[in-house]
This record gives sequence, structure tokens and C-alpha cells, in this order.
Amino acid sequence: MKGLLRVLGLFGILLLACSVALAQEHGNQQHAPQPRAPQQHTPQPHAQAPQHGGEHGVGNGHIPSHGPLPNHPVGRPAPSQPDHRTFRDQEGHPEAPHVHAENDRWVGPPAHDQRYHLDHPWEHGHFAGPIGAHHVWRLSGGDPHRFGFGGYFFEVAEPDIAYCGDWLWNSDDIILYDDPDDPGYYLAYNVRLGTYVHVLFLGA
Repeated sequence: MKGLLRVLGLFGILLLACSVALAQEHGNQQHAPQPRAPQQHTPQPHAQAPQHGGEHGVGNGHIPSHGPLPNHPVGRPAPSQPDHRTFRDQEGHPEAPHVHAENDRWVGPPAHDQRYHLDHPWEHGHFAGPIGAHHVWRLSGGDPHRFGFGGYFFEVAEPDIAYCGDWLWNSDDIILYDDPDDPGYYLAYNVRLGTYVHVLFLGA
């Protein structure tokens, strides 16, 4: 009889131990991280350039692969335009001359606008530094009338001063492109904003 009780006692202890182990394993499964189904990543549009109200196709770090193509006017040069006109060609695009990121289309004043005529083009010589999409310059101070980078100095053309009021003259990145239509000018493209202005080289 005593042997039977001892066997039943051992059996009870084993049964209790198994129950505790099963309960712990069940609890661990409830708290263990569950595998997640793979997520689908939908491509997001570029972040908005806040100055231009919601159009992702201008600025925001886009660098045009090339400058504007030359225009060959037929007959007389283009007449002068009003001092300030808008180049907003789509909802959310800036009023300033700008470049479409989707196709690198340059939107701005007509070629050979008389406001950009210079009696003495290249009065201070040609800019000797690198230009084009492969070289970004960081502005190092100044204002539209005289700004600098890399030891070189430039001036924004008078008709374009109204279009660069939101430029950060001591920190924006710009790229210079040749102006194929208006002798004496370069085009300074603002990488952050996607806008550009005509600029004159003042020397080093």
C-alpha cells in the first residue's frame, strides 16, 4: 500500500511539473514576437519644396543634366517684357524661372529678351571655373548685387532680382550653366528651389 501511494505521489509530482512547463511554454508563445507579413513599399514622390506649395516636379535637390537649348529667333530680337512677370506654368510651380525635374525643361524669359542685352559682354572676362551638372557650388555670402563662391563673384541681372528673394546667399547650392542665347550671362540654378537667374561674372 505504501509503495502504491509513493508511486501515485511521484506520478502527481510529474503531472504537476508537466502542467507548469506547458503553461510557461504557452505564455512564452503569447509574448513572443509574431512574424510579420512582408510589407509592400510604394514609391513615394519627392519631398515637397515648401516654397512652391506642393509640386514635386521642381527643385528639391534635382540637378538638370544640361542647360537650356539655344533658341534661334526668327527676325527681330524678342521685345522687352514687363519688369516682373510670372513663369508659373503649372499649379504649385514657382513664379520665378525654373526647371522641370521630370524632363529638364527650362521655363523662363524668351530668348534674346532685350532686357538682357549687354553693350559690352564679358566685360570682366569669362568664368574659368567648372560649370554644368557635375559641379555644385556652395554660396558663401552676399546678396543679388554681389555674391560669391569659391573665390569668384557674380551679380544677378537686374530683371531677375525679383525672382531670387528666397535664395539663401550664405548656404544654398547652385550650379552654373551657359546661357546659350544672351551673350555675357551665365544661368545660376538653385538646387534647393529649382529656380534660376541670369548672372554676370564680376571676377575673382
